[in-house]
Formats: sequence, C-alpha cells, structure tokens
Amino acid sequence: MERAKRSTRKKKANQLPIALLLLVVIVAVGFYLSNFSPSNPSFWFFGILLGLTLRASRFCFTASMRDPVLTGGTNLTKAVIVAIALATVGFAAIQYKASLTGQPIPGNISPVGVHIAIGAFMFGIGMVIAGGCASGTLMRVGEGFSMQWLSLVFFIVGSVWGARDFNYWKPTFIDGSVKIFLPDVLGWFPALVVQFGLLMGLFILADWFSNRKSLEK
Repeated sequence: MERAKRSTRKKKANQLPIALLLLVVIVAVGFYLSNFSPSNPSFWFFGILLGLTLRASRFCFTASMRDPVLTGGTNLTKAVIVAIALATVGFAAIQYKASLTGQPIPGNISPVGVHIAIGAFMFGIGMVIAGGCASGTLMRVGEGFSMQWLSLVFFIVGSVWGARDFNYWKPTFIDGSVKIFLPDVLGWFPALVVQFGLLMGLFILADWFSNRKSLEK
C-alpha cells in the first residue's frame, strides 16, 4: 500500500536549470542597467534580495493586522513591531547626528490629522479585500497569483489618480494639520523611551493574545 502511494506521487521537477537561467538573466539585466547609472545595478540586486526575503518570510503588513483576527496568530505582527523598532534605531541615529551638527533633520515630518485616519481606514479595507499590502501584492505577483495582478493594476491607477489630485488635497486637508516631531516636544531621550515603550507594549500584547488563542484551542 505504501509503495503504491509512493509510486503515485509525482516526482518533483528539477528546477536547478531554471534557477541558473534566471540568475544569468538577473546578472545580464544588472549589466544593462549600469549603462544608465552606476548605482542602478545595486538597486536592482537589492530589489531582488528584498523580494527573496519577502518570499521566504511571507512578510506582509496586511497579514500582520489580519491574522490575529482570523487565525489568532501574531508572528507577523511581532515581526512588524521588531522591524519598526530596528528602523527606529537607524533613523534616530541619523536624525540625532543631524541635530547635533545643526543640519536639517532628514526625513519627512508629515502633518497628523483626520486625513490620516480616513486614509488609513480606506487603505486597510482595500488591502484586506485585495489580500495584501504593497509589499505583499508585489511578492504574490512574482509568485503568479492572478488576483494580485488585478490588485497591482488598480494600485497603480489609484496612486496615479491620487498624485494627480494631490495639489488639491494637500492645501485643503493636509497643510492645516499639526506637525508633531516627538524629539522637539519631549526631547530625544524621552521621545525614544515613549517610542520603544509603546512598541514593547504592543509586542507583549501580541504575544499574550497569541498564547491566549492557543490555550482556547
């Protein structure tokens, strides 16, 4: 019986030739892009590595918010929190150095207002229906999911439309909102304490929620 089952299993195709061919194509495209700018190959290979990382980790902002509700799993939620914490370390170091030397603080300090809440709510609904955020959609496009191709098309349409009308939205709703940069309000050390304290609290909450769901099952 066991032998019959083994014989009926399809033998996995050897994908090594395809992988080697794809590697040759990637390197060739990198050399071609270097004709336009010396930095293009770096961007190209970094993008390839980022795509492989997303594919292997299944990293997706949508899943990090959706999985706790649907499945009770919070692994991606905690991964996103850790990623934000690591990014905070890097950005804080760069910005703090700029403040010490009297240079303009790098990065965009965007106004906070009702437009953020409305936009986040609409984007949240859209990415749940589409089954992925920007990074998740691009990853699944590469995997061949037809639904994500459709999502990508309308993602581009919406982005172009938003860029077209941005000159109306910006002065009407955005410019009048308050800009908050925590180091200016609290100081650098208290701002970092608040930032990492909130992230740690969210991480503990996510871990507790996951354990609670596991016990219920």
